Amino acid sequence: MLSLIRLFLLGLHCLLISLPGLLLGLCRPFNPDNSRLFARLYSLPTPWLLPVRIKAEVAALHEQPPGCVIIVNHQSNFDLFIAAQAIPRRTVAIGKKSLGWIPLFGQLFWLGGNVLVDRRNAYQARKALQQTTRILREDTSIWIFPEGTRNPSAQLLPFKKGAFHMAIEAGVPIVPVCVSRYARQFGLNRWRRRPVIIRSLPPIATAGLSKDDLPALIEQCRQHMQQCLDHMDQELSA
Repeated sequence: MLSLIRLFLLGLHCLLISLPGLLLGLCRPFNPDNSRLFARLYSLPTPWLLPVRIKAEVAALHEQPPGCVIIVNHQSNFDLFIAAQAIPRRTVAIGKKSLGWIPLFGQLFWLGGNVLVDRRNAYQARKALQQTTRILREDTSIWIFPEGTRNPSAQLLPFKKGAFHMAIEAGVPIVPVCVSRYARQFGLNRWRRRPVIIRSLPPIATAGLSKDDLPALIEQCRQHMQQCLDHMDQELSA
């Protein structure tokens, strides 16, 4: 019963908050700071409606000037509410094209200047890579889930190459952000709030790297994030 109440209130909130969000988006369409503001609006009820207590340790991310690739582990659809406060200014995201068809949310995603990619179309994927390179060079950061899908398990999935291609092509740093594992213990029927840590890691430079360095760069980022997630698991279980 509690889960149904929470889902109803979250759905109602998203519906109501989409209206001023759309107005903001229409007044300043594709502004690179729209996505951060939209995400903050969506996440407003998180402390009261979701059984989580968020501890954000993201100073390194917010001190990084705009114009970097931010890679984040992706656990569930609730990431929107949980990780929103970590999003820095002038940041857009990459999402699959089908997101654009979700009523209200899809229009907000589009007006936020985010990049919609048709993964099944190689030509469109290459065009998206060119677009993201231009975005990065215009002092705007890109937020991406390198696993490419939701993954609640303890081990990160192999990373897709797209985020790292972008960073090398634009010559910008990669900033890993880790959200402690919450999805498997996440239950909307729980009264007790579970702590969730969001932690940003030091930026990893890509200047001077080429496509030949791609495998080593991907493995370096994945290892750093896996070690961080394992360490946070230990902290939370202590």
